[in-house]
Amino acid sequence: MTWVYSVSPKTLQGGRTKVLYPNSRGGVQEQQPTRAELGRSLSRPQKVCLCPFLPVHPLKVSTCLYIIQHPAEESRVLRTVPLLAACLPPDKCKILVGRRFNEDRYPELATVCRNPNTLILYPGAEATNLEEVAVMSSSPSVMIIIDGTWSQAKDIFYKNSLFRLPKQVQLKPSISSQYVIRTQPTNTCLSTLECAAVALSIMEKNKSIQEIILHPLQALCSFQLQHGAQIHHSKEHLLKNGLYDKPMPKNKRKLRRMELLVNNVKI
Repeated sequence: MTWVYSVSPKTLQGGRTKVLYPNSRGGVQEQQPTRAELGRSLSRPQKVCLCPFLPVHPLKVSTCLYIIQHPAEESRVLRTVPLLAACLPPDKCKILVGRRFNEDRYPELATVCRNPNTLILYPGAEATNLEEVAVMSSSPSVMIIIDGTWSQAKDIFYKNSLFRLPKQVQLKPSISSQYVIRTQPTNTCLSTLECAAVALSIMEKNKSIQEIILHPLQALCSFQLQHGAQIHHSKEHLLKNGLYDKPMPKNKRKLRRMELLVNNVKI
């Protein structure tokens, strides 16, 4: 079963999100609390509340995001999608949770995927740099972003034919992740929130969007580090510097991926 959900106040401190059933037309239902409602309902201690780091009003953007979230992400305490959704209007950030999406059950999503203005952010040999697409685009776009680990995202992308319909785009590896409380595969891998922040700033031609969306993530990481969390270097960094302290995998495919990381080969 695949669910559609929206942000609830408890989401920002790791609580359960508010789950909504898909409507009869396969549509997406949204119900996003205001910043004031978030502030009244947060159960985090006041000194680590994230509300002051959210924009006072949702950002005005023309690009609509569809976040395709792997179900395993729902149970993660320090996930970034709820922070992203809290920065945007409900109709500009729609979140679908599941592994499999077909046209019969999700006609609205199928229509979106067939829209010529829809992009899917997923790196690869067939992907075009987003900057090149943004230069040629003049009409409002829809962008699909898959939220999950790299293996989960790969599974969703390749096992759902709908996601092969939109134009595939990728970001240039120009910045390092600020999501330092979770281990990334490589030095240039970004969290879902960071990908969305960079992508929106490019599509909207407004660099301040990136700064505004990253603000609550920076605060979250800062709070966690102040209360005992450790900085997580990427797996690539750990392997290259002899700091990787976990047993090496016996699976030949996984072992080969680690060798590629050490040798600076793009995977």
